[in-house]
Amino acid sequence: MTTPPRRGRLRPTRVAALLLLVVPILEVMALVGVGQVIGGWPTFFLLVAISVLGAWLIRLEGARAWGALVTALQSGRMPARELADGMLVLIGGTLLLTPGFLTDLVGFALVVPVTRPAARRLLEKVITRRLLAQTPFVGSEFGRSGFSGRVFPPAGAPGARGSGRDGRPGDDVIEGEIVDD
Repeated sequence: MTTPPRRGRLRPTRVAALLLLVVPILEVMALVGVGQVIGGWPTFFLLVAISVLGAWLIRLEGARAWGALVTALQSGRMPARELADGMLVLIGGTLLLTPGFLTDLVGFALVVPVTRPAARRLLEKVITRRLLAQTPFVGSEFGRSGFSGRVFPPAGAPGARGSGRDGRPGDDVIEGEIVDD
């Protein structure tokens, strides 16, 4: 069962399409503006220097992220932070290798270890919101205010509250109707 799209919220595909239209225009405006201030060749060499610096930084931070991931896996703990860092370095590296000053700014913010924790928190919020919105079944502890962490299987499923061994409802099932005020 699919839920109808919510009004007032942008879908990820629409955001991506909007970014694909707006970002190149802003990049060209920034390149022209910098070119008018410092000249064409210095602008070109600045872009090349930023790309070389970005490639070096990607290699350094990518190796660190990989090492942290391997360490987490060898210690037997869930590498959520390390996976998020690796993903941010990958996205930031892609932006750093894309010609343009605005994408380079965002790319550096995602790759540099000083600013990456803020980007990681934002990424965690987005992923959590998306996962909770797509969860097929949740108990009554899920409301508009948030998620308490308790997830229940659907009624009648094996292991559900009140279900017998064969999946039929047990004695403690109360038939009713939920009224949302």
